[in-house]
Amino acid sequence: MGAIFRRELGSFFKSSIAYIFLAVFFLFSGYFFCAGTLYSSTSDMSSMFGALFLVILFLIPILTMKLLSEEKKQKTDQGILTAPVGLWSIVLGKYLAALTLYIIGISITLVYALILSYFGTVVWSSVLANYLALILLGSAFISIGVFISSLTENQMSSAIVSFVALMLLYMIDSIANLFSVHIIKNILVSLSFYTRYLEFTSGIFNLSSVVFYISVAFLFNFFTVRVLEKKRWS
Repeated sequence: MGAIFRRELGSFFKSSIAYIFLAVFFLFSGYFFCAGTLYSSTSDMSSMFGALFLVILFLIPILTMKLLSEEKKQKTDQGILTAPVGLWSIVLGKYLAALTLYIIGISITLVYALILSYFGTVVWSSVLANYLALILLGSAFISIGVFISSLTENQMSSAIVSFVALMLLYMIDSIANLFSVHIIKNILVSLSFYTRYLEFTSGIFNLSSVVFYISVAFLFNFFTVRVLEKKRWS
């Protein structure tokens, strides 16, 4: 797993993906930090963290689009699948590489908090809770992106499908309002990524939301392993 992790993390920086991801995230996070925090003369960063949900939704597909689809396109997937490496090691190596780059990107929010601490009082418990929310959200979204990448050999198709899937998850609250049957509506609301994320930005730490995001990450990594297992024996 370590070799795959290092190879994938290195490939991010050898290509333009890492630089595009970091540049766009820094640009938008900086804008929301200035507009929502500095210009408002407040040390509350919750508005910035809330706005970052959509930024992440757009960027995660770019981060995950090539992880497995590129292997299929270049016909190197069979070499990996026939190597004496466990499928979980392959999936987790690629997944953790994307997650590491993602965490490097979102760590800029802690720098913003340090800047604020020189000018006022920062509620670090709230900042760290929001930072945890970003990690959990990214963990779940990246696992979904990796799974979709395993289904196609075209990077652009992978990115588009991942974006559509994540957008549907973002809109799940609106979709739930279309149903009059309370059971269906409640089930959909319970699957809301955005509502659970907003709980963190509002200062509410909900253990069930933590379990939810971790479960989604595990479940979609499991699905990816099953896809690779099917290809290995086909």
